Amino acid sequence: MESYTVKSAQNSLNELLADAHNGKIVVITAENGWAVQLVPTPIRAKKPRKAGSARGQVWMSEDFDDPMEDFAGYME
Repeated sequence: MESYTVKSAQNSLNELLADAHNGKIVVITAENGWAVQLVPTPIRAKKPRKAGSARGQVWMSEDFDDPMEDFAGYME
């Protein structure tokens, strides 16, 4: 495990990211006692959206825009 201060990590961030990606444990410590560990995470590519992919899954009832009985008093 290698530990770095925030200042030294700022100067060599690209190398530290490469080290973490290659399996090394990289810890960055702050003056206030906090510490963080760099952990590689795979980035998942989003599938491109396809127009019309929900066709047939969305529908509207025939009486959608009919007045509701509960609001009859407000419609007068």
